[in-house]
Amino acid sequence: MNRRKLPGVASATKRLADGTLRRYYYAWRGGPLLKAEDGTPLQPGDPVFHVAYTAAHAARRKPASGTLFSLIAAFKTSSEFAGIKSEKTKKDYRRYLKMIEDEFGTMPVAAVEDKRARGKFKEWRDTMADRPRTADYAWTVLARVLSVAKDRGAIAINVCERGGRLYETDRTEIIWTADHIKKFCSVGSDELQFALLLALWTGQRQGDLIRLTWMQYDGSKIRLKQGKGKKRVVIPVGAPLKTALDSRRPEKPEGAILRISLSLSLLLLLPPTSSHSSLISPLLLPTSSFLPLLSPSSLSSISTPLLPCLSSPS
Repeated sequence: MNRRKLPGVASATKRLADGTLRRYYYAWRGGPLLKAEDGTPLQPGDPVFHVAYTAAHAARRKPASGTLFSLIAAFKTSSEFAGIKSEKTKKDYRRYLKMIEDEFGTMPVAAVEDKRARGKFKEWRDTMADRPRTADYAWTVLARVLSVAKDRGAIAINVCERGGRLYETDRTEIIWTADHIKKFCSVGSDELQFALLLALWTGQRQGDLIRLTWMQYDGSKIRLKQGKGKKRVVIPVGAPLKTALDSRRPEKPEGAILRISLSLSLLLLLPPTSSHSSLISPLLLPTSSFLPLLSPSSLSSISTPLLPCLSSPS
């Protein structure tokens, strides 16, 4: 049996009384020793090594009563977790919940409530300090589990309240100016320029724009359901955008309005030093980060072959 095929297996070497060395294998770091029914330590080549490993992990998945594992299990079945609308967010939560289970699953509830547990949890978060956004997300998920547990009377204290954040960013300078748009239009294809126009005049996220279909445009308004918040919005179409949309609208209003999802994916593969990448990559940011900073005067100063309509509404 190849131990490398069993993720998480840990090992330790100990010297026996007779001076010989023996390697012991554990189901995971800090987990149970992999041993036969008579207590004999198992080795990777033993036929029942995999059986013992599987049994150990099956037992681990059962939420032991009175542990953090049981609080996580309760959270997964709660209305708070079910109420998370975004499937991507739920997937992220499950990933971080697994991390928490692996690290603290067997911690007794009494220890979870102890104020000293906050220090242990912070030490764990600090192991991810080189990835501050990951560290903050992990802390947020843990704090949410404890918040729900406290609200339902399972614990009396949430030691992760007001934990602060490691990740800090200033996006005030990540904006599009009229000069940026001119440079973009000098290298961007007609389809990418049209995508920029659509982004500027709707203020929607990249994913929502890529999913937008002709059926959602009625000639004067765009109707869509946002992917992140699941909110339904109706967007009046300004004259410049209407001109561009009407000139591209097919006889049968079917299919996606934008045909650049593959193009955007390929642009992500361009090296950071690429002139095209440096000009086009801002399009991949949430439109709301630059839309308010483009005044009618800056838009009216732009003249390109495809986008003479980037001017202020009449």
